[in-house]
Amino acid sequence: MTTPALRPHHDGSPLYVSHPAPVLGDEVDVRIRVPDGYGPVTRVLVRSNPDHEPAWVDAVRDGAADGWEWWTARITVANPRHGYRFHLVHADGRVEVLNQGGLGDIDALDGQDFALVAGNPPPSWLADAIMYQIFPDRFARSAAADERPAPAWALPAAWDEPLDPVHPGRGRQFYGGDLDGVIEKLDHLVDLGVTVLYHTPVFPAESNHRYDASSFDRIDPVLGGDDAYRRMIEAAHARGIRVIGDLTTNHSGIAHEWFRAAHGNPDAPESGFYYFTDDDNTTYETWLDAPTLPKFNWNSGELRRRFIDGPDSVVARWLKPPYSIDGWRIDVANMTGRLGAEDLNAEVRQALRRTMIDVAPDTLLVAESTNDAATDLQGDAWHGGMTYPAFTRGVWAWLGEARRIPHYGWDGEETDDMWFFGIPTGMPRYTARQFVAQLQRFTSQIPWRVQLGTMSALDTHDTARFATYATDGAVPVALGLSVSLPGLPVVYAGDEFGLEAVDGEMSRAPMPWDRAAEPAHAARIALYRDMLRLRRDHPVLATGGLRWLYVDDAAAVFVRESAEESVLVLATRGAADATIPAVLLPGAEAATALYGDATVTVTDAGDVRVRAAGTAFAAWALPGVTAPPSRAAETEATPEAFAQLGGPAR
Repeated sequence: MTTPALRPHHDGSPLYVSHPAPVLGDEVDVRIRVPDGYGPVTRVLVRSNPDHEPAWVDAVRDGAADGWEWWTARITVANPRHGYRFHLVHADGRVEVLNQGGLGDIDALDGQDFALVAGNPPPSWLADAIMYQIFPDRFARSAAADERPAPAWALPAAWDEPLDPVHPGRGRQFYGGDLDGVIEKLDHLVDLGVTVLYHTPVFPAESNHRYDASSFDRIDPVLGGDDAYRRMIEAAHARGIRVIGDLTTNHSGIAHEWFRAAHGNPDAPESGFYYFTDDDNTTYETWLDAPTLPKFNWNSGELRRRFIDGPDSVVARWLKPPYSIDGWRIDVANMTGRLGAEDLNAEVRQALRRTMIDVAPDTLLVAESTNDAATDLQGDAWHGGMTYPAFTRGVWAWLGEARRIPHYGWDGEETDDMWFFGIPTGMPRYTARQFVAQLQRFTSQIPWRVQLGTMSALDTHDTARFATYATDGAVPVALGLSVSLPGLPVVYAGDEFGLEAVDGEMSRAPMPWDRAAEPAHAARIALYRDMLRLRRDHPVLATGGLRWLYVDDAAAVFVRESAEESVLVLATRGAADATIPAVLLPGAEAATALYGDATVTVTDAGDVRVRAAGTAFAAWALPGVTAPPSRAAETEATPEAFAQLGGPAR
């Protein structure tokens, strides 16, 4: 069992940071709180690293409230990513350092410092965002789809026909979902409480997934074309739902008009758009050796002009009226602009975001980067990521179990190996303690603001479905974590029906709309509706601070906090009995149950006890945090402070 020791706390939420979206030169107050019984702390300094040269500011003691002592320092934002950490000096001379990597008694890594991001603020609506992802061919089919012939590449299938996991069926099986069908089901999203619709590509292509675009300038006619897309967006906006598109900046398809113009034609203006490797422009670099997906060469200024740069680009076209989509998810963002010794990724993402700011600034830009994305997710362009290690893989490893389910792969070979995010060693078995440790590790180098825009998905169109491997009672726990931890909650279409799938291809099954009233489906839909309502009704779950209160092998207890409200959360696999020192959770005697089968009591000694009889997710409302007024105006930069800690005074 581990009860976190009394320790100081800071995160990027409004309780601790006065300005979440500064610009260069702004002054920002950063606060730290220290619990009674931890110190005494006699001095607190904030160390920044502007231009990679340390600078120190003394914090001022503001006073105490509810058993916590508060200190504030005022720092000036000097770089686009302005990192900072706290040095705490004890009465006996000991010095401890607190940054996003944790609290320690040795020096800390700059890459794990807390960070303010200057410029490129997220859209104003991000705090209210609850995302729903659809795969257009499989979401809903309108009557209008019956009037359209299937494309030449397609293998038509009836809506209730099983998926074909074997090549070529896996990429060409065509169910005929369309954009008018999406319109007909938007009220389902409203009923769930969804505020953002993210769709995978809708451009013409030669596959059902459409990540091999043949054009970026029009919408696939088999989906209804440009006019149907406009109608869908207008219908979504009328219901308060924003729409996020999906763009492949790493590659196109071989049927793309740019590639066809350049292939075999070195003199074509589009010749520089791709990495041709012979003089005749017949061989070329691809995405992961897929010959149908030629890789873009972002050295080309003309490619940038047509695709990402300026008001006439592809990026701008769909952000402007009459479409006015609300942002982009960028496919394979981690590989975009990168090939061997070349790395143009930052240039591309920043140019893309500049166009969005010029054309429609209140829009969202999310990067697919499926593994450790910290070096890219620093706020210079991406507002967040579609990434798996911090949240998704950890949830699976803790709340799932490896199961050997016979299935066919793309090559027609039968196997019972479990798919686990492309990791050939398989799914590990985590405790709650390991889940929390992994979450902290993979977020320790990402600015708080960017963490809030990063997707907390249980699964997506590229993964198996979590429900396939969830242990008994684990789905509500996993979903509860998605809505209550910092990040952007995501529902992949079909999860709310309890659909299962052994890999990403099989997760793309058509939606079983005609079975929504069946008891099992109705119960799962109600679960999703209730969980999303919890997120929507308690804004602190989107923007509040995060403190871990108790973690052992079975259970994790944390609190999301703001000045207005707090929400206490228990997530456990198996029975839980956690005792939390009273100072760590002021106001626990006023806890009001919001969700779940668990209890909170205050002992005669004043400690807080959180208990559950078995696997559970539970949440309680608590009062907001009381803090003394900041005295940050009294903070001064002190070169002498650096000298006292061993550095040169200047």
